[in-house]
Amino acid sequence: MDTIPLGVSRLDSIIGGGAPPGSVVLLVGESGAGAREFLHTSAAINALARAAPEEFDLHYGSLAEGASVPPEVHYLSFTADEEYLAREMAHTMDEALVRAAVEEIRFRDFSPEYFQLTPVPRDWYAGEASSLSDLGRRHERTDVLNALGDYLSEHAPGNLVLVDSITDLVGAISDDTSWTDIAMVLKGLEKASHGWKGLILLLVSRETLTSTELGHLMEAASGTLLFEWETGGSRRARTMVVKEFRGALSRLESENIVRFETEIHEGGFDVSDVRKIR
Repeated sequence: MDTIPLGVSRLDSIIGGGAPPGSVVLLVGESGAGAREFLHTSAAINALARAAPEEFDLHYGSLAEGASVPPEVHYLSFTADEEYLAREMAHTMDEALVRAAVEEIRFRDFSPEYFQLTPVPRDWYAGEASSLSDLGRRHERTDVLNALGDYLSEHAPGNLVLVDSITDLVGAISDDTSWTDIAMVLKGLEKASHGWKGLILLLVSRETLTSTELGHLMEAASGTLLFEWETGGSRRARTMVVKEFRGALSRLESENIVRFETEIHEGGFDVSDVRKIR
C-alpha cells in the first residue's frame, strides 16, 4: 500500500493517490467551510469501496496506481451516536450512498466516557437514567483520553480512523484533563501512527483554539488542511489550503498549487478549481 485515498478523487489524483500510510491529518475549518463534509466524504467513499463497488466507481472513479482502500473505516465521536452521524451525512450527501456506506463504517460513540464526570444526565447520552450505584462508580470508569487511546491501539493499525472532533476534547478540559494532556496524546498518536501504517483524520474547529494551541496540534500532525471562506465581490466561496502534508506537499509544490476552491454536492466534498502560484 503506497497511499490511502482521502476519498476526494480530484485531490487524491493531484497528490499521487492519497495520503502516505502512517499519516495523521488535521482538518481545521471555519464554521461551514467544508472540514466536516470532508471528514464525512472520506468516511463514506472509503467505506463505499467495499460496500458497493459500482457506486464507488460512480462517485469516485478508479484508484490511482499504488493506492488501496483501507480494510476498515472507523468513525469516532465524543458526543454523537451512529444514527445521528448517519443523518448528518445524509443532509449533504446522497441518501442511498450514505445508507450503503454506513454498513461498512464502524462507529464508536465515546459519550459515556466523555460525559461521565459532568452534570449531564446519563439518560441524555446513554439512553437510561442514572442510578445511585452509577454515580458511586464514576471514579472507576476509564476517562475519555484513555478510552480513545485504547480504541486506537486496537483498531487504527492499517485502517482509516476519523475523529469528530478534537474540539470536543478541548471543551472537556478540567481539573482532571488539561490542554497539555490533549497535546501529549496527539503527539504520541503521531509517533504511533508511523508503525500503524493507517490514516487518521482529526477534525478541529478553528474558532475554538488559540494560535498557540493550533500550532501545537499542527506540530503533532503529518499534515494540515485548512478550510476557509473567501469573499470576492459578491461571491463567497469555500476554499482549502494545504498548510503542511509530509509525503504529499512536495507534489503540490512541484505543480505550483497553493489553494483549492471547493464545493459540496450529493457526492460529498469536492475540489472544483485549483489555484496556481502566480
